[in-house]
Amino acid sequence: MSKYIKTGLVAFLSAGMGVWVSLEYIKFEELKQGHEEQNVAAHHPSNHANFVNDQAGYANVLPVEDFVDASAHSTNSVVFIKNQSVINYRTGHWMDWFFEPRSSQRVSTGSGVILSDDGYIITNNHVIEGADEIEVVHKKRSYKGHLVGADPSTDLAVIKVDVENLPAISMGSSADLNVGEWVLAVGNPFNLTSTVTAGIVSAKGRNIHILKDKFPIESFIQTDAAINPGNSGGALVNRNGELIGINTAILSMTGSYAGYGFAVPVDIVKKVFNDIVQYGEVQKAFFGAEFADIDNEVAKELNINSLNGVIITHVQKGWAADKADLEKGDIITEVNGEPLYDKVQLEEMIGYKYPGDLIQLSLKRGNKQVIKTLEFTNREGTKEILKRSIYESQSLQASFEAISKAERDLMGIESGIRVIEVGNGFFRKLDIPEGFVITDINHSKITTPSELEDILEKIRGKVIISGITTGGRKIYYPFLF
Repeated sequence: MSKYIKTGLVAFLSAGMGVWVSLEYIKFEELKQGHEEQNVAAHHPSNHANFVNDQAGYANVLPVEDFVDASAHSTNSVVFIKNQSVINYRTGHWMDWFFEPRSSQRVSTGSGVILSDDGYIITNNHVIEGADEIEVVHKKRSYKGHLVGADPSTDLAVIKVDVENLPAISMGSSADLNVGEWVLAVGNPFNLTSTVTAGIVSAKGRNIHILKDKFPIESFIQTDAAINPGNSGGALVNRNGELIGINTAILSMTGSYAGYGFAVPVDIVKKVFNDIVQYGEVQKAFFGAEFADIDNEVAKELNINSLNGVIITHVQKGWAADKADLEKGDIITEVNGEPLYDKVQLEEMIGYKYPGDLIQLSLKRGNKQVIKTLEFTNREGTKEILKRSIYESQSLQASFEAISKAERDLMGIESGIRVIEVGNGFFRKLDIPEGFVITDINHSKITTPSELEDILEKIRGKVIISGITTGGRKIYYPFLF
C-alpha cells in the first residue's frame, strides 16, 4: 500500500513542479514582451502601428496612416474609363465588293488619372485605342471624354472631359523613387471601382518588350502591388499619395496578378502629358543611331573587361549621331558625366529630351577615350518644335494628317496620309481603321489630306485603297462606289 502512496506522491509533486515552471515562463515572456514594446515605441512614437511580416519573416513597422492618407489623397483622382467601339468584319470573299461588312460592338474598361482640375486625364493608349466613344466615370457621375492625343511609344494617352474643379492628383518624382519603397496601386480591376493594393518597388528601368511602336521607350517601374485587368491607366502612388507612375502591364501566365506589375515612370508621364496638351503630339528627340547592350560575347570580342555602357551598331547618315562624328563600334560609357550602364538607361534619358537639346557623350573608341557633343533633332531632322496638323473633313466625317519624311523613309513609301479619327459618316462605311496610312487610290499616289478628300467625294465604280497598317503590313481595301 505504501508503494502506491509513494508513487502517487511523486506524480503529484511532478505535476505541481510542471505548473510552477509554466507560470514562471509565462511571467518571463510577459516581461520580455513589455521590454520589446518599449523599444519599439522608442523608435516608432506613433500609437498606431501595423506590423507587416515579409516573406523572410522579418517584422517591419509601418504606420497605418501611411496607407490611409495615401489612399485618401489618390482614390478621388482616379477615374473609371469605358471604351466602346464597333468592329467591322470582312470575309475576304469577292462578295465583299457588294455588301456592307458585318459588325459587332466591343466594350473594354480601364482606369485613368486626373492631372488637372479642368478635366485633363492621363491613361494608357491601349485603354482607349480604337474607341468610338469614351465614357469617363468619376464618383458615380458619367462624362463623355474625347481624345486629345496619344503616344504609342510610351503607351500613354490624354483624354479630356468638359468638367471643372476636378480633384487633380499630386505629382511626385520617379527619379527620387528607391527600390524597396512602399507603393499603392489605385485603379478599377475587374470593374471594381476605387480599389487600392499595396506593395513595394521591386525594380526600376525594366524593359519587357511589350510596346510595338517603332521607337518604344520602356523603362518601367516594377512592383508587387496587385495589378489586374482594369488597373491599366491607373495610379501608382507613394506613401504621400503622390503619383509616381501609371500602371500599364502585368507579367502573368494566367492574365491575372502574379506578383509582377509594371508602371510608366511619372517623369516620362509629365513630358508626354505636357507635350500632347501644348503641341498635340510628343516632341521626340532623335539620336540618329542604333545601339545595343554589351554582353559577355561582345566584351570578349572587343577585349574589354566591363559590361557597362552601350555599343553603337548603326549610324544614320545625316542625322544627329552622324553630325556628332559618332561611329559604329563606339562604346558610350558616360552621358553628361554620369556613368551609363545599359540601353534602357540611355533610352530613358533620351525620352526626357527635346529637339535642340545637347548632351555630352564619353566614348571608348578602340584604345582611346573620346568626348563628343550631340544635338538632338526632331523626326524631320531639324531642331524646331513640331506641332501636329490635323485635317478635319466634314464631308467624310473623319480626320487625317500627312506623315513625316522620316516616317515615310522608315516605311519605304513616297507619300502617305494617316487616318486619325473616324466619325459616324461616310468614311466609317469603308471600314478603314484609325492609324492606317493611305498611300494610293487606284494606284495613284495621295500626297495631301485635301487631295484624299476630293478624290473620295468624286470617285465612282471599282475602287482600291492601298496602304500600310499600324503593324507595318501592306494591304488594300476593295470597294464599289
